Amino acid sequence: MNVPLLDLKAQYKSLREEIRLVLDEVCDSQYFILGPRVEQMEEQLAKYCAVPHAVGVSSGTDALLGALMAAGVGNGDNVLTSPYSFFATAGAIARVGAKPVFVDIDKRTYNLDPGELRRVIEKMDGAERENTKAIIPIHLYGQCADMEPILAIAKHHNLVVVEDAAQAIGSEYKGRRAGSIGDFGCFSFFPSKNLGAFGDAGLITTNSPENYKMLVKIRMHGMEPKYYHQYIGGNFRVDALQAAVISVKLKYLDSWTKKRQHNGATYRRLFSEAGLEQWLQLPAEIEDRHIYNQFVIRVFQDRDKLKEHLLANGIGCEIYYPVPLHLQKCFSYLGYQEGDFPVSEDASRQTLAIPIYPELSQDQLCCVVEQIEKFFKRK
Repeated sequence: MNVPLLDLKAQYKSLREEIRLVLDEVCDSQYFILGPRVEQMEEQLAKYCAVPHAVGVSSGTDALLGALMAAGVGNGDNVLTSPYSFFATAGAIARVGAKPVFVDIDKRTYNLDPGELRRVIEKMDGAERENTKAIIPIHLYGQCADMEPILAIAKHHNLVVVEDAAQAIGSEYKGRRAGSIGDFGCFSFFPSKNLGAFGDAGLITTNSPENYKMLVKIRMHGMEPKYYHQYIGGNFRVDALQAAVISVKLKYLDSWTKKRQHNGATYRRLFSEAGLEQWLQLPAEIEDRHIYNQFVIRVFQDRDKLKEHLLANGIGCEIYYPVPLHLQKCFSYLGYQEGDFPVSEDASRQTLAIPIYPELSQDQLCCVVEQIEKFFKRK
């Protein structure tokens, strides 16, 4: 049986007529950049994320860039974040001229470890601490980071908190939605996300009217009014076609999340029945609402061989992320070495994502677990 890591065609099939209708409406209007469709999307997403303000942007990466620019982070500043994530997080820090300062992760959730965050700040000398301006906690794989101690540390050191919620729309921490907890929340609508567009798109959320006004300017080259620029911004505008698709899909997001959670619970039962605990560790559910952007297992031995076995037998899987950011060649100037962040390095060597998307059938879930069981028990 073939089980892809993600099957967007199955999702589109159920929404085809509804989506084509709104795309035709946008084409008939010939209003492609910003405009009423984008404003509608922003209002809907602000309500969904439980914030007063949301600004649609061109990608999740540009959401991070826009938030850092609005926060005034730039040349010579330090920004604390995780070395175990997609490249865009640290890349955005570097692109505004700031320095990524990495902090190791919690081995259960793969999110920023507040204890390590405190330790890294305490080790800084006075000048380094003075130049540290922000923290970017990442809500990885659909589960929120432990935000309460992170916010306390940020408040103590007067740091801006930018939530990287690219994989976490709708996830919750102690009753609060991802993107509503820090100073800014950054989302991605890359097609493979739980809420995906038909191309690149993103969103920045904030509780602050001042931040909102700045974000709107930055999205349009820092322009207000037209052709007058008090700030240098970027071309971070989102187009109306993407906004229209997102608005359609948003209506179904909670039902898709429930199916992902159901699939996660089914995996737990199947793995337990197969007696695979000695070979692998399943995702921890620590915070209120894990939305399972990915279902990531930790494989104690032979992770790469298991991946080969699954792919050879038609089971989609992926390694997120094989090289932690502190060991990427482009960040060699930061001076980090192998061994500096052992939990992140272990995660890069041991983790594997398996299919979790809502349209999976019971037979497909069983097939995934059966193939993993075959791999380990054939020895």
